[in-house]
Amino acid sequence: MAVSASLVKELRERTGLGMMECKKALKEVDGDINAAIENLRKASGLKAEKKAGRTAADGVVAVKVADDNSYAVVVEVNSETDFAARDEGFLAFVNTVVEKAFAEKANDVEALALEDTRQALVQKIGENIGIRRVQTVEGGVVGAYVHANNRIAVITQLEGGNNETAKDIAMHVAAVNPQVVKPEDMPAEVVAKEEEIIKAQPDMEGKPAEIVEKMMGGRIKKFLKENSLTEQPFVKNPDVTVGKLAKEAGAEITSFVRFEVGEGIEVEEADFAAEVAAQVAASKS
Repeated sequence: MAVSASLVKELRERTGLGMMECKKALKEVDGDINAAIENLRKASGLKAEKKAGRTAADGVVAVKVADDNSYAVVVEVNSETDFAARDEGFLAFVNTVVEKAFAEKANDVEALALEDTRQALVQKIGENIGIRRVQTVEGGVVGAYVHANNRIAVITQLEGGNNETAKDIAMHVAAVNPQVVKPEDMPAEVVAKEEEIIKAQPDMEGKPAEIVEKMMGGRIKKFLKENSLTEQPFVKNPDVTVGKLAKEAGAEITSFVRFEVGEGIEVEEADFAAEVAAQVAASKS
């Protein structure tokens, strides 16, 4: 039977799917919109699975801090493209994720139990969507900072001090990206690797062992200073270190968490010229 434009429009509004997909779904059930929705819902799991193989390395981060600054939560939710990351439905889903994580003080994505909601969004947007990670920081005084592009978020935890100091330090962490809080927190394997790199540098060649060790000590000290939060010059006032800033506020930095969208995700670079050539060759065979 012929399907009216008004029926297609209604189904699109109720599902967020494309016109042709809605038209096809309605034709299969002779214009019964409720049956069409039911069939589409049954198919949504399959559709979500088909998109699950795509790399979702874009997206946003979000935080929520308790009114009394006793705890905060940070989440990363990924999409395939920046365009989808600006979609109202995607941002609403991110808000749902952060609110649920905050209410449950979550540290486990699976425990959020939002898979059905995620799959429905995949069907609507047409991209792979994923909740990549969630972390709650609790205890002491916490503060948070989210960069304007919603791609970097930081929570800092202080013993003593106040929310403003915690927030200032979080902003610094977002900008400078330290590896650890204090020099002594740097993992031994990281220091050992840095020592190997230093030893291999050209100006070390042919020098006596004692000179090498002395130079090594100085460069390792510099490396630790540059990568430890408390030793770094504060971005808003480079005349003081972040450690001194905290001390002057009556605080000690306990920890920090920094999420940056897509960090550590390997994205396959598509060679479109090769792809087109392969398709042309296949069509001729």
